[in-house]
Order: sequence, then C-alpha cells, then structure tokens
Amino acid sequence: MKGGKSKSDTKSAKLSVKTKAGKKSGKAAKDPNKPKRPASAFFVFMEEFREQYKKDHPKNKSVAAVGKAGGDKWKSLSEAEKAPYVAKAEKRKVEYEKNMKAYNKRQAEGPKDEDVESDKSVSEVNDEDDDEEGSGDVKDDE
Repeated sequence: MKGGKSKSDTKSAKLSVKTKAGKKSGKAAKDPNKPKRPASAFFVFMEEFREQYKKDHPKNKSVAAVGKAGGDKWKSLSEAEKAPYVAKAEKRKVEYEKNMKAYNKRQAEGPKDEDVESDKSVSEVNDEDDDEEGSGDVKDDE
C-alpha cells in the first residue's frame, strides 16, 4: 500500500465537513404563532379516506399503502365527486387568509412583544443550566 489515507477515511472526512456546513446555514426559526397553511382538496379528501381505509383494513400498518390507495381513488373521482372536498379546501383557505391578515397586523404593530418573550425563554434556559451546574458543584464538594 502506498502511504496516505485510505479512500474510506477520506470520504468520511469530506462528508463530515459537508454536514457541518449544512447545519450552520440552517433556516430561520419558525414562529409558533403563525397560522398553518390550509390543506389542499386532496388532503381534505385523505382525512376522510384514511378513516374509512383503517376501518376496511384494520391490520394494515403501512402508511405508503394508505397513501397509494388514496391517490388512486382521488384520480378516479370525477370533478363532481371532488367538488365537496374542493369547497372545504376553499373554505379553509379563506379562513387561513383571514388569520394571516390578523397575524401580519399583529406582527406590524408589536414586534417588541416577541423580543420580550424570546428574552424570557433565553433567561429561563440559562437559569436551568446554572441550576444544573450548581448541583454538580455541591456533589463535588461533598
């Protein structure tokens, strides 16, 4: 063997560098108060279909099988049969848009409230860390 690292060592080193870089460039934190996007007509259909499928196939544990059966069923439905699900989805979309307007209005009016909450959570986390460290010091002294 010629000197140097083996191929497997080189690959693992390269992979670890890539994953570290990927983690650092993460997304911004999500706001837990932000309304969730509404389900599409297909997902509204799937909510009902899953319940029915579980009743018809109680021993089935495969999520993929349910999804595949639901997709096939959705494709076979006519526009008239899809209409109630489309209507429910539209209703949810209108409600979502109303909630988003209210959310955006709150965001524009009071960004100070968010800062206060985030400061509290940071200080609480630090307090918990201090307590844990303190209890460790007591054990060492005994």
